[in-house]
Amino acid sequence: MISFVGAGPGAADLITLRGADRLKRADVVVWASSLVPREVLSHASKDATKFDSAQMTLEDVLTVYRDHPDASIVRLHSGDPSLYGAIQEQIDWCEANERAYEIVPGVSSLSAAAAVIGRELTVPQVSQSVVVTRLATRTAKSVPPTETIGAFAATGCTLAIFLSGARPAALRDQLLSPPSVFDEETPAAVVVRATWPDEKVVTTTVGKLVDAVSSTGATTTLLVLVGPALTGIAERSHLYSPDFAHGFRRRSLRGTTRGRPAKSTESDGR
Repeated sequence: MISFVGAGPGAADLITLRGADRLKRADVVVWASSLVPREVLSHASKDATKFDSAQMTLEDVLTVYRDHPDASIVRLHSGDPSLYGAIQEQIDWCEANERAYEIVPGVSSLSAAAAVIGRELTVPQVSQSVVVTRLATRTAKSVPPTETIGAFAATGCTLAIFLSGARPAALRDQLLSPPSVFDEETPAAVVVRATWPDEKVVTTTVGKLVDAVSSTGATTTLLVLVGPALTGIAERSHLYSPDFAHGFRRRSLRGTTRGRPAKSTESDGR
C-alpha cells in the first residue's frame, strides 16, 4: 500500500492521527526536507527506510515504489495533498501499475495561516468565498488563462495565494489591476512557514505588499492572504442568532435569547 499522507503545515503535532498511524507502520517513507520539518518524522519507526525527495525527480520517486512492491510506503506531502501536492501523477502511476493506494488528508497551511492571524476567512456580509490560487510564474503553463489573480480579485472574496513569494511586485500589480475591486488599502497578510519554529507573520495592505514580503526574507513556503475579511469587527452569523431557526433549534421565544430544541429532537429523546 502506498499512502499519500498530508504532513500538515509544519508543527509535528498537527499531523492527523491517521497520518501518524500510517507513518508508524511504514516500512518506507518518502519525504521532502525542503517542505516538511524533520520533527514530523518522529512519528515514523526508526527502522523505516527514509528517502528525502528534495533532490529527487518524479521518476526517482516512482523507482522507490517499484523497488518496494510489498512494502508499506508513506509518501509524506506538506500541508494537505489535495492542494499543490503533485499527487495526481503518482495516483495515475498507481492505477496504471495496479498498486494499492490511499490519500490521508492533512491540515493545510491555509488553515494554519488563518489560525495564526486569528481570523475567519468567511465573514458574513464581507466574504463568503475563499479562492485558493497562485501567480503564473516559472510554471506559467500550469495556470489556465481564465484563472488570473485579477479575475478572482474582481469578486472581492478572500484570496489565498500560494507559490508567489518570488514576485511580490507582480502579485501586487495583479491584485490592483482591473477588474479587481481591491485597492491599496485592502488588508493582506504574509505568513511564512506557519507553525514552524521560525514562523513569520506580517499584516499589511495590498499597497505595501512588496515591502511586507521583502521584510520576511522568504520567497518560498510563503502564503499571502488578501481581502476585507482579514480585518474589522464581523457581523454576527445567522447560525447562532436567536431569531434564526434550523433543523436542530427553533427560534427563541420573544424577549429571550435561550435556544430551544427543534420538535423532532424533543420527540425522539435527544
